[in-house]
Amino acid sequence: MKQIINVIAILLIFSSCKDLKISEKFVLLPTVKHINYNGKSSNFNHNSKFVFFSKTNHKLPVLIDKSINLTEGTEKNHNVSFIINSDLDIQNEGYFLNIHKENIEIIAKDYAGLFYSFNTLRQLIKDSKDQSIGLPIVSIKDYPSLSYRSIHLDVKHHTEKKDYYFKLIDQLSSIKINGIIIEFEDKLGYQRRPSIAAPDSYSISWWRSLSEYANERNIKISPLIQGLGHASFILKHDKYKKLRDVNDDDWAFNPTESETYEIQFDLYKDAMEATPFGQFLHVGGDEVKVIDRDGKKGFELNLLWLNKVSEFAKQNNRIPIFWDDMYLKHGGVWMVTRNTKLNKQEVDSIWISKEDKLTEFLDDFPKNCIYMRWNYFSPWAEGNLKTIDWYKENNLKVMGATAGQTRWILMPQDYSNIESIKSFALNSVDKNLDGLLLTLWDDDSPHFELYKRGIYAFANYTWSGDDLKTEKLKSKFNHRFFSPFIKKNNFIDKLDNPVRDWANLFVREEKHRNQISKNKNSINSHIISLPTNKNKGEWSKKYSKKIQIAKKHSSNLNSILKQISKLKTKTLRNKYTLDIYEQVAKLSKFSYDAFLTFDDFDKGMVSSSKLLKLEDKFSELRFEFENTYSKTRNINKPNSYYLDQDHHNHTANQSLNMDWQFIAELKLFEKIKLTYEQND
Repeated sequence: MKQIINVIAILLIFSSCKDLKISEKFVLLPTVKHINYNGKSSNFNHNSKFVFFSKTNHKLPVLIDKSINLTEGTEKNHNVSFIINSDLDIQNEGYFLNIHKENIEIIAKDYAGLFYSFNTLRQLIKDSKDQSIGLPIVSIKDYPSLSYRSIHLDVKHHTEKKDYYFKLIDQLSSIKINGIIIEFEDKLGYQRRPSIAAPDSYSISWWRSLSEYANERNIKISPLIQGLGHASFILKHDKYKKLRDVNDDDWAFNPTESETYEIQFDLYKDAMEATPFGQFLHVGGDEVKVIDRDGKKGFELNLLWLNKVSEFAKQNNRIPIFWDDMYLKHGGVWMVTRNTKLNKQEVDSIWISKEDKLTEFLDDFPKNCIYMRWNYFSPWAEGNLKTIDWYKENNLKVMGATAGQTRWILMPQDYSNIESIKSFALNSVDKNLDGLLLTLWDDDSPHFELYKRGIYAFANYTWSGDDLKTEKLKSKFNHRFFSPFIKKNNFIDKLDNPVRDWANLFVREEKHRNQISKNKNSINSHIISLPTNKNKGEWSKKYSKKIQIAKKHSSNLNSILKQISKLKTKTLRNKYTLDIYEQVAKLSKFSYDAFLTFDDFDKGMVSSSKLLKLEDKFSELRFEFENTYSKTRNINKPNSYYLDQDHHNHTANQSLNMDWQFIAELKLFEKIKLTYEQND
């Protein structure tokens, strides 16, 4: 008897190991809610002929991957069956997928669930093809943790090539993103107010075609048209200067002027026509404090504006969304929402002390509006969680907003900000919020390909709602996005610190490169001093810390570039993303190597002629950089484009060409010429 038990135990262990091996080869992202591999392979592989039939006569959903060999069969001749059952005991967008030895069964709650079931099947088939293995026998039950999983597409400072957006829609839908909020500003070809549209804006009809394409893939696009503040794209024009809250400032509208609303409502109408399937109208409303007028305080006027635009949204069957910061600033708790040092008791105490301010205008808040609770770096702060609870306790609708890109230069930092994204997603699930937005700000305009890892992380945690460890998420991303054969590669993480330190390498302490363009004397006020033939060695002493950083990062970047080059030979998809990361690494390395050349000059190891040649080397690098970026994005604004006052120092808003990306380096070269040309 004991021997029989031992044999059974050995068989179970063997079966478990076999199951583990199969499950490791197939990686689904987002991860699914429930999955059970039986340890065996089906008779299907990527070359199989999949013959489908629907007992409920539903059409096959849109297929993202046209390479799958799918043909329609009959009731008696098929190996893939699917039905939609609205009475299925599962959340909306949910589905069951069962791969048996010789057939595949799909039951979906709705069309979205059917679409997602085929996306999951597609990922399994892709892994089958990549690794030349059969599809597993597996049972999957899957559904979303958050009903609204949306990314922010910010086009205010540039647009991508048109075909890029369609490919992006396919990619987003493949990871179960179901919403996009487009921040248009002047990149929509307004018909009612054509002078506001940028010369290179895309037409309403084109944006509508993108919306239709997205809707077929279960993504609803909604517009964001900045309103009370962030209105420079409107108020920079002479025609509308009379509507400014402050005469010489193009930042905010005067909310007491009736024409303010006539203009905004016209822009809303055009934006809604461009996004006919959207359920929301995001009206912005953040970072703006208007002056007191007509016996009303500034914040009362914010509410006056919010109520009017919310009523417009209601009349046009849209749900308004409003950034919530101005309300929290009025209530005196804004910084509390970000303070991670405060515990729950301390936050509760502050809330009680601020009760009068917080409730002063509570009755005036529109109830049809969603108050978007944005926190990009510390969503776990007790103050942030308290704010969400407070909204719900007062019957105000609330949705969160996290970030895959904020004000980071060149590429997203903090390792794609995954920890913050994960935290806000899981908190949103825990607090039963309707959804979450991933903001991707174009203020400093890194290439969109550099956002992809953050987007995949967001897709995973908002769909699965599980506490998948960050390192496992990164491994799954590499598998799914690049290749099953490069799971553990972490070159993106290795780039984080070198790129962070690169931003202000040539900039003086307590200054920032995003201020350079607006300062007429920036060569002296912002760019670091350069070594001269006098007092040899003094410069190297002064900048000894930066020299050590440059040496370390240059060496690391050299390794990273070799790593990327090797990955290009192994990746099965998205090689262009590697090309973009390569350009980021090359630009960063150039700057560190240039810094070390100054060190060599100060030590008498090279002449000033080598410093003067740096610009020629940079020109070659810039040509390659721009050529790579321009394959998918429009890198230059038209000559007739009129830049606004740039209140928040958005680097991408500081030149018509890509000078903004290299502004510190360009000013450095000017300073090199002034310093060394006469002595060369």
